[in-house]
Amino acid sequence: MITPWLAEPGLVHFLIVSALLLSLGLMAVLSRRNVIMVLMGVELILNSANINLIAFSRYTSLSLEGQMIALFVIIIAAAEAAVALAIVLNMYSRFNTVHLDEIDSLKG
Repeated sequence: MITPWLAEPGLVHFLIVSALLLSLGLMAVLSRRNVIMVLMGVELILNSANINLIAFSRYTSLSLEGQMIALFVIIIAAAEAAVALAIVLNMYSRFNTVHLDEIDSLKG
């Protein structure tokens, strides 16, 4: 038997999921030494923002503005991931590591 609070997801449910994703993303960005894990944390933070935009667009009178902004955030995140992975590949070919602690300068 499903409780009425869980029967239909509301704004609070989406905000809780978004807060969890944001906290996981921040933890990944602040605690990891691997560049790939830091990039994954940034993607989690951007997805958290997208959930907030779409949830507030759905449950307030914003109609489609939040969903359109979320679409632009997804496009920018894809471009950011492509550029960041190119930088990571360049770092790996130059320094033979992707650990942030071991890379102390940008000069080769």
